[in-house]
Amino acid sequence: MNQPLKQHLIDPEICIRCYTCEMTCPVGAIQHDDNNVVVDPDSCEFCLDCIPVCPTGSIDEWRVVETPYSLEDQYGWDELPEQAEIGEGADGGAEALDPAIAALLDDAHKGAGGKARAPESAAKPTINMYTIGKPATATVQGNFRLTASGAETDIRLVILNVDGQTFPVLEGQTIGVIPPGTDENGNPHLPRLYSVSSPRDGERPNYGNVSLTVKREEHGVASNFICDLKPGDEVQVTGPFGSTFLMPDDPEARLLMVCTGTGSAPMRAFTQRRARTVGNKSGGMTMFFGARSPEELPYFGPLKKLPESLLKTHMVFSRLPDQPKEYVQDRMMAEEESVAELLADPKTHIYICGLRGMEEGVEKALTNIAESIGTPWAALRDVMRNEGRYHVETY
Repeated sequence: MNQPLKQHLIDPEICIRCYTCEMTCPVGAIQHDDNNVVVDPDSCEFCLDCIPVCPTGSIDEWRVVETPYSLEDQYGWDELPEQAEIGEGADGGAEALDPAIAALLDDAHKGAGGKARAPESAAKPTINMYTIGKPATATVQGNFRLTASGAETDIRLVILNVDGQTFPVLEGQTIGVIPPGTDENGNPHLPRLYSVSSPRDGERPNYGNVSLTVKREEHGVASNFICDLKPGDEVQVTGPFGSTFLMPDDPEARLLMVCTGTGSAPMRAFTQRRARTVGNKSGGMTMFFGARSPEELPYFGPLKKLPESLLKTHMVFSRLPDQPKEYVQDRMMAEEESVAELLADPKTHIYICGLRGMEEGVEKALTNIAESIGTPWAALRDVMRNEGRYHVETY
């Protein structure tokens, strides 16, 4: 029998094919084809540089194997194989594990942040229907600026029509947009991933369209391309991607949503889905939404018009003149009592979406609030994650 070893793998059900891990890997061990992103067992040096940059945690998967899964094996997967038994006797019965093998197995099941799960009541998502090799073609129906015309930040709502093509997208999923042209090496651009900001029945119900919330970045190839699109333009798209950052279909579920900037995209989709299906009869939604100023907060006007019975919104601004800076975690602490009540409710689902730097502050706030009711946050977070009630998507 070969000496067992730990193999680094990627979960194809959760991976959104953003290729950040591939661009980060210092030894070129991560590769992709039109189907999957995979790790070459002969090249991987276990440096773990790819772990913190993955937005979904799909990169943090491990199996103890006697013979490593080949690249061909991994390219053909729709889901990860289960951990096989290691150390079977000649009669097929499992032997007592060598302590070193047991340690490997135990370590292989320890993720950096734990494996995300979809809510139990969530609809089953379709993933990876359209790929780089076989993208779908969408037509631009509209491109609307969401932030004030004089604001430094330019955020757009872009509506794409995929009518006539099967493109089932759930709230919380992402799609890829392929910018035209090539990069500095002459290679075609890879897709850039954007969360959908419309519910599953479309930006306009039953019209086969989907919307994206896109911030223009000064040197962003994809963001500038998308923000400059005009009605009638055609766009190559991939996806859908994502199988865990989904909303529960249980109308009694309570949603605690924390977001900044374009991290509001999935939250908007959640809100519109609830408004169209269960309305004010739902378990309720609470959102902490941060930006520098009201002029730079997308959907500022529409959010103010929503009834509190549907969505309780805390709009938080960090750059108001003559006022101290306030961030979402600060407002959460100011609303400690109501947040604590949500944390104590087993029907609560937490969604955090925005720039990667926000996560640490939100975690600290949740830690303090949970401890105020005598609950260790790390333990509660693990329970919620295992039950499909805790979700983080930062970039």
